[in-house]
Amino acid sequence: MTPLERRASASLAGIFALRMLGLFLVLPVFALEARKYPGGDDPALLGLAMGIYGLTQGLLQLPFGMASDRFGRKRVIVLGLIIFALGSFWAAGATDLMGLLMGRSLQGAGAVSAAVTALLADLTRDEVRTKAMALVGASIGLMFALSLVVAPVLAGAIGLSGLFWLTGVLALLGVGVVVCAVPAAAPVAAKGRGSLKMVLGHAGLLRLNCGVFVLHAVQLAMWVAVPAMLVQAGLPKADHWQVYLPAVLGSFVLMGGVFAMERRGHLKKVFLVAIALIALVQVGLFLQSAATAHLWPLAGLMLAFFSGFNVLEATQPSLASRLAPAEVRGTAMGVYNTLQSLGFFVGGWLGGWLVKGFGSPVLFLCCAAAMLLWWLVALPMQMPGRAAPVQAAA
Repeated sequence: MTPLERRASASLAGIFALRMLGLFLVLPVFALEARKYPGGDDPALLGLAMGIYGLTQGLLQLPFGMASDRFGRKRVIVLGLIIFALGSFWAAGATDLMGLLMGRSLQGAGAVSAAVTALLADLTRDEVRTKAMALVGASIGLMFALSLVVAPVLAGAIGLSGLFWLTGVLALLGVGVVVCAVPAAAPVAAKGRGSLKMVLGHAGLLRLNCGVFVLHAVQLAMWVAVPAMLVQAGLPKADHWQVYLPAVLGSFVLMGGVFAMERRGHLKKVFLVAIALIALVQVGLFLQSAATAHLWPLAGLMLAFFSGFNVLEATQPSLASRLAPAEVRGTAMGVYNTLQSLGFFVGGWLGGWLVKGFGSPVLFLCCAAAMLLWWLVALPMQMPGRAAPVQAAA
């Protein structure tokens, strides 16, 4: 990477890290702590308060992405982070569950993922794009692992309200990073800017959008059942991080091999193998759920899952940004992130419905079938060529 690319990758990964740490700190304790609020005894309202963030994210990723094509990436990112901070402060001051729901909804309205990934694509060359996206993915994974360890401790010390105050402050720190550390990309030509039709008619982007929907639907659906299986295997809920943290960290070690394979022109093979690996993980979870779950096989399956997941999390947005014409890159990433958010929403809802109606084994069979379908959709895909190097704006 050039110095500019290293600066862009590190600063934008830092923005993701600050924003996602705030989100992840709340999630492990939200369901328990929110029950203490008036209205918290309503399971449906409680679930809506948790899930509303993903819904508003899904609805607004595309408008924010298109706005970044038209008005500039950094302006849109700053606006989104401020909205996210306001939602966090609203939730921090809430006195009942409806107030929490409104705050979570406003948090989701700060949908900056598309603009951030589009800016990262603007500032990096094709040959280092996957490495840059992997750095962002690693920052998110590390924040997830960190939150599993520290969230219960912080919740005991400052409560759910304190966690939301902290989340808002982290978002404002992200604004500072955007203003002071993130380079500005060179402006793109106005021709065709924001053309949604151009994005929706692109076969390669359609394959990737289908893939990101399936990947995140499967990710959230399987997590409906995996925690209970770990408990069944003898690991208390408070100790689940002892499986997740080594699995996440171990998966990062494998990313170096991905970069080497990409340089040798084997990115498509790595991509298809990662999809197949997650499909095999679902088969393994099916076998574990159909009998008595055991801890070490589950730990191995978690390592395999995160290995495949992190490869796809790095390569998919990289490929989407390379396939998208530069003048609609923000729009393309907006569609991509919309499908990602909707995948979370559908995966959580469908996973719970399958477990309740048919049991965990059927859930994992459906997840395996979805991954196989995605593998078949991805099989004909063509890898994009490399574009000329990009320059920062003066």
